[in-house]
Amino acid sequence: MTRATTASNQAAQTPAPQAQAGGVAFVGTGPGDPDLLTVRAVRLIEDADVVITESPEHATLVEVVRGRVAALAADGEQAPGPEIVDGGFGEDGQPLTHAARAKVVVKQAKRGRRVVRLLGGDPFLYASGPEEAQAVAKVGVPFEVVPGVSSVGAVPAYAGIPLTTKDHREVAVVTCGEKVDWSRYADTPTLVLLSAVGQIGEIAKQLIAVGRSPETPVAMTRVGTTTEQQTITSTLERIAADARAARISPPAITVIGAVVDLREKLSWFETKPLFGWRVLVPRTKEQSAVLSNRLREFGAVPEEVPTISVEPPRNPQQMDKAVRGLVEGRYEWIAFTSVNAVKAVREKFEEYGLDARAFSGLKIAAVGDKTAQAIADWGLRADLVPSGEQSAAGLLEDWPEYDEQLDPINRVFLPRADIATENLVAGLIDLGWECDDVTAYRTVRAAPPPAPTRDAIKTGKFDAVVFTSSSTVRNLVGIAGKPHPSTVIAVIGPATAKTAEEHGLRVDVMAPKPDVELLVEALAGFGAARRAAMVEAGEPVTKPSDRKPSARRRKAE
Repeated sequence: MTRATTASNQAAQTPAPQAQAGGVAFVGTGPGDPDLLTVRAVRLIEDADVVITESPEHATLVEVVRGRVAALAADGEQAPGPEIVDGGFGEDGQPLTHAARAKVVVKQAKRGRRVVRLLGGDPFLYASGPEEAQAVAKVGVPFEVVPGVSSVGAVPAYAGIPLTTKDHREVAVVTCGEKVDWSRYADTPTLVLLSAVGQIGEIAKQLIAVGRSPETPVAMTRVGTTTEQQTITSTLERIAADARAARISPPAITVIGAVVDLREKLSWFETKPLFGWRVLVPRTKEQSAVLSNRLREFGAVPEEVPTISVEPPRNPQQMDKAVRGLVEGRYEWIAFTSVNAVKAVREKFEEYGLDARAFSGLKIAAVGDKTAQAIADWGLRADLVPSGEQSAAGLLEDWPEYDEQLDPINRVFLPRADIATENLVAGLIDLGWECDDVTAYRTVRAAPPPAPTRDAIKTGKFDAVVFTSSSTVRNLVGIAGKPHPSTVIAVIGPATAKTAEEHGLRVDVMAPKPDVELLVEALAGFGAARRAAMVEAGEPVTKPSDRKPSARRRKAE
């Protein structure tokens, strides 16, 4: 037997080491904007058993990430969330030391679960990540590091300030919590200061004393990358007074140098058409997150308020009979007037153990593209979608007349809400069709929102409200009261506009077609035009909620 063979046999008899279950991922969350998370960070948060936070905002960030992942899932369902452990503050509410934070992480790591430790910015840059990772390594628990976007570069970028240019290649990052020899930075083209808010007056004096010009440009940005971001520009000589006047508070990043002057041309985030607008989104409890996500893309801060709850019909027998008739070939057409109607029929099919094959030979109509997509998600294709206006009226415009030579059956199945209009039924009858008008679901008014939200609605603290249906208008007014006259009213179509006006609201924005994305784009266009008019007039850019109530014309009685 050769030596190689002997070694091979010995290796075969030695059990392979087993991979340890669980582990810790040190994940950088960036400076604040959830969209700056890496793809790896999102996956780890979604799969985590335990999430250890660093700040109170991290618990909200976890919910945002998991909500978006669920919205992208085929069934839209969300698995149970991870256990949330506070790794930033003790039971007394005081910040934990680095050693205490490391103990929290090690304790969870030893449980053999998948642990995600969230750290602001980057875990290994101005953070406690290195100390905590050493503690985990010491007890033999596997770990990984997921880099995050550091506020050092991200916040100035969101303020429209590049830290380097072809003419300014050198940059220094200075933490101002300890004594600093500012003479070392007398000639550094660009300085990025951390934790400088409370000391900026003294820092500016020392930089001037070591030779920097009093007119050196300075920018200070608080809560950067979020829709609460605020940036002031000044000079070394005046920054302390300007920061006090603007009430700048931590966390903030300060940039000193000629690159600050580029902000006038490169500011892109704070100039978004709806930047900082607080937008009320009355919605159903099951409504997609698309509307709120699109609002965020334009810089708005959406606040969702459930106004409608979708419930099964009180008497399900009518729906049961119609579904049996569909399977037995009783209908020539089925017409879906909403995504909820598709959902209701699909749930009834699943209840009976049926699938899309039961639609064989049946023609399918959809009131619009969104409803057609819901049908497509079921594996079906709509035979008729309005070529013009996406509404019941638009559907009737394209609906064929009944022809007894071409149509073997003259009956239409119309599953719909209990409060739907009768116009479609009447129109189909005029075209020669018989219609089984079936209540597939009910829309009931939701519970009133919290008192602070109701107060904000009535007193004009919301900059805009977006209505996606007439029922959202009626129900919002019913549960929370009428929006203040200064609030911009945006509606999805003519019918919703009419309902809003009937409730004494002046409509400012209407989508060109009944589509939520087009509705948001129309509101953003309104905001952009409003901002441009203020800039052209040399006025400070304000939000609708900043204006005096008398500045907006009320609807004529």
